[in-house]
Amino acid sequence: MAVTRRSVLAAAASALTGAAASALAGAPAAQDPVFDDTKPTIGIATPGAERLDEIAAAPEIKKSVVKLWTKAPVIGRPNAMQFTRQGTLLVLDQADPNKVFEVKPEDGSVIRSVQTESMGGGGICVDDDGKWLITSTKALASGGVPVTLRIEPSSGATIDKWVTPGWGFYGRERAALPGARPPSPSGGHDVKWAGSGRYWLAVPASGRIFLMDAKTGKPVRSIPSPINRSHGLALEGSNLWVAASDFAQILRLDPMTGKVLAKVQLSQDDPGLHGLEIQNGTLWYCDSVTGWVCKLVSPT
Repeated sequence: MAVTRRSVLAAAASALTGAAASALAGAPAAQDPVFDDTKPTIGIATPGAERLDEIAAAPEIKKSVVKLWTKAPVIGRPNAMQFTRQGTLLVLDQADPNKVFEVKPEDGSVIRSVQTESMGGGGICVDDDGKWLITSTKALASGGVPVTLRIEPSSGATIDKWVTPGWGFYGRERAALPGARPPSPSGGHDVKWAGSGRYWLAVPASGRIFLMDAKTGKPVRSIPSPINRSHGLALEGSNLWVAASDFAQILRLDPMTGKVLAKVQLSQDDPGLHGLEIQNGTLWYCDSVTGWVCKLVSPT
């Protein structure tokens, strides 16, 4: 039999056992997998064959990309976005240590910037008290493991922080290359406020998207991520969207099961897909490589 991308991914998925395996394959698990906060998660690879079929079968929503603005090098690596209640846009710059820029969404004009201690920041949202939640995808300069930070917006000071569940090394285990620098473990990517004291958190190494309790920083439940590199998240009503960066797709998920309900396919000519946000039904995304902020519109 010929070796194909699909056969390799299917073999990797079949090698998983227990609750994590059934969840990644799209079948309901007896219970959500539990991760050890003191140890890195290793070797979870998704999608398997069933998930690839599910993504392929999902109806495509036709959209065109509109490149709005880039503010590089001032905002050199926009990696996550969040609209505020006042209509401004928060942009998390991945340059370490991470700054948050509050900008005018129509043209990117910078209103202010706030320094935080986040490193490799992958996500930002605003809780019901107006505080920021930011995922430090890498360990902080002070050491430890990847965490989620609760931030005071006026100063950037950390109010609280919690270990990111399922942090570790995503994808199949790979032998270290001779002389290569060892990889750093990865924590949370995007985070979006769900209301009622909870937030969604994408953690690629775990193969899960977690619904988190904001008081304890602990998972309430989780759904299987359709892909390894679950990057940006967007939430509007019951619609949960995830940026499948490696496939240049934005996928709409069932927030109860994780099933892929629909997809938006970007082209190879569009800016890369990292942070994700939605406002009044319109999806926005940013590219931390080129610096572009874009939105998706219905083709004319």
